[in-house]
Amino acid sequence: MSAAAMRPLALTMGEPAGIGGEITLMAWRDRDPDTPPFFVIDHPPRLADLCRRLDWKVPLATLADPAEAVAAFGDALPVLPIDLPRTVCPGAPDATNAAVVIDSIDRGVDLVTAGIAAALVTNPIHKHVLIESGFRHPGHTDYLAERAGRPGQAVMMLAAPALRVVPVTVHIPLSRVSQTLTVDAIHHCGRVTAAALTRDFAIAAPRLAVAGLNPHAGEDGALGTEESEIIVPAVARLRDDGIAVVGPTAADSLFHDAARQRFDAALCMYHDQALIPLKTLDFNGGVNVTLGLPFVRTSPDHGTALDIAGTGTANPRSLIEALKLAASMAAARAAYDG
Repeated sequence: MSAAAMRPLALTMGEPAGIGGEITLMAWRDRDPDTPPFFVIDHPPRLADLCRRLDWKVPLATLADPAEAVAAFGDALPVLPIDLPRTVCPGAPDATNAAVVIDSIDRGVDLVTAGIAAALVTNPIHKHVLIESGFRHPGHTDYLAERAGRPGQAVMMLAAPALRVVPVTVHIPLSRVSQTLTVDAIHHCGRVTAAALTRDFAIAAPRLAVAGLNPHAGEDGALGTEESEIIVPAVARLRDDGIAVVGPTAADSLFHDAARQRFDAALCMYHDQALIPLKTLDFNGGVNVTLGLPFVRTSPDHGTALDIAGTGTANPRSLIEALKLAASMAAARAAYDG
C-alpha cells in the first residue's frame, strides 16, 4: 500500500501529568520499519516542553488535518492540537485538565468512526482525577463501549506474543468474584473473543481455554461448585455455538509452555488470574485490547506512572506494541470485511 493510501493511527493524550507524553515521544523517536504511522491528539507546547526538559530532539508537526499525518510521520511526530487550560506539572494531575483528557478520547473515537484513522490507541488515564471531575465510568473500556453504542458489551483482552487472556470479571474485589460470575457473562466473553480472534487476529478456527475458579477447577465439587454450576454450562453453550473450547481447566496448569500451544486465548475468571501469567511472561510487552467495538482499540498495559513522570525513564515498549498490534488488527479486520 502506498503512503498516500495509508490511514494513520489516532493516539490519545492520556493523563497529561503521567508518562503518556514521554512514551509517545519515545515511540516516534525509537520507531523501526514496522512502526505504523500515527498522530497524537495532544497539546503541542506540552510535548515541546517535555522535549526541552529531557533534552530530546523530537521534531513536532502540528497538523491542520489528520490526513497529513502519514506524509509528516517520517520527519516529525504528527500532533493534532488540543488546548490545555492549565500548565502541566509532571507527576501532579490537575482536575482542570480532565475535560481535555476526555475530549482527546472523543476526538479519537470520532476520527476512527469516520474512517479517517485506522484504529484508536489510548495513552493511560488517571481514573481518580477523572471521576473527581464527574467521569462516571470505571475506565476506558466501559466509556468506549458507551460511546460506540454498545454499553456493557465490550470485553477486555490482554495480549502479548506468548499469551492472550480475557478476564471475565475485571475491577472488582476478589470477594465478589463468585457472586458476579454467571453463565451469561462467560458465554458472552467467549463469543466476543472467538469472533475477534477470527476477524481481528486472522485465526480462522480459534481455540479457547476456560480456567476454573477454584483450586484444581473445583475437584468435582470438593473444592467449590462454581465450576459445575456456572463454568461447565457456559462452556457447553460455547460448544453449541460451534466454538472450539476446553475447560474448566485448573488455572495452575493452564499457562506453562506446552499448555499455551493448545489455545489461542484463555478466559479467566478474575483479574489477577489473567494478568499475573501474562505480566510474568512479558511484563513490558503486554497490550490492552478492547474487543466487541465497531473499531479497533488498543492501549499500553500499564498506568500513568506518576512517580516517574517527567524523568524520561519510562519504558515505551508496551505503547510501541500497542501501536503495532492496532495496525495489524485494523489490517486483518479490513481484509476480513472485504
